[in-house]
Amino acid sequence: MTEQRPTQGSAVLSWMPVAAMAVVAGADVVAGPGVGLLPLVSLGPAFSGLVGGWRRTALIGALALFVCVALGMYDGLFEERRGFTAMASVAGVTGVGIAAAVTRSRREAELASVRSIAEVAQRVLLRPVPRTAGPLQAAVSYTSAVAEARIGGDLYEVVASPHGIRVIVGDVQGKGLTAVETAAVVLGAFREAAHDEPDLVGLGERLERSVARELEGEKFVTAVLAEIGSDHRVVFLNYGHPAPMVVRRDGGVDFPQPLAYALPLGLGAHGSEGPKPYRVDFAPGEQLLLYTDGVTEARDTNGSFYPLGERADLLKEPDAGRALEALREDLVRHVAGPLHDDAAMLLLRYHGHGEGKSVPIE
Repeated sequence: MTEQRPTQGSAVLSWMPVAAMAVVAGADVVAGPGVGLLPLVSLGPAFSGLVGGWRRTALIGALALFVCVALGMYDGLFEERRGFTAMASVAGVTGVGIAAAVTRSRREAELASVRSIAEVAQRVLLRPVPRTAGPLQAAVSYTSAVAEARIGGDLYEVVASPHGIRVIVGDVQGKGLTAVETAAVVLGAFREAAHDEPDLVGLGERLERSVARELEGEKFVTAVLAEIGSDHRVVFLNYGHPAPMVVRRDGGVDFPQPLAYALPLGLGAHGSEGPKPYRVDFAPGEQLLLYTDGVTEARDTNGSFYPLGERADLLKEPDAGRALEALREDLVRHVAGPLHDDAAMLLLRYHGHGEGKSVPIE
């Protein structure tokens, strides 16, 4: 089995076994044989079994036995049972430490394999969005609520279809593999229907049918669909999702709301009417940010939500990718710790002037 080397973050822990034995040896020499500190030399291999590999634990154990023998001879403990008892204690702890290190190394290898599989699944599920799509420049950011996680229930996609640039950003209710499976269903249906359906309403209805077939009970997916054509407007279809943010050329910020709120995907069977599409002016030089509620509902230590509209100036960076990364870093600083929910952001920039308001589609 491969030895696991300590990382920079565990440098202090990696030296703890040696430090513990040095402290015990020094205290034993100062205090003398009457105090009975010699068995504490076994702290060295005990700590090593927790933070090091099995080879390192065996080496620390051998060093501990050497120290034990040396101190036992110095204190004259081998003339009685105490010296041999101390050696047995060190040997026993070393054996247990080696077994613990082997078990931990195996689990770390299994975890690394699972993470590798998750990364592959993430690349299949959430493929990199195209850097350019027609007149648009695109960038995406995904921040997991779990530091070691690579996959979650947030989803996004950009498709250049015959009917315009079509975009989706969504958030699956729940966590874990069930949420991932649902996200895969939504993305698969969107990628196919985006090329086939002539209008955004038909695309949304097709997604609703696909999700309804897969979901059970009260599970759902909030999502916002967008279509950018050649008329300097964007059409939105909102299924219970946070309103997109439009950054105008003059730095102004709009959060265009739907004219009527609709239920998320998967709840259409409850008999409510589907969402109504609405248009918003979107011209060259402007930016469109679609995001999940993990962004706007991120709280700082005082419980204040992340002020996304006030941070729009961070998107002035000429490169879309670096601009979105600056916004993501600001979000992480606001929370000052791990996020409580996954946060996905998709930034679209229209190359080259304009502003406007929501306009219903007849």
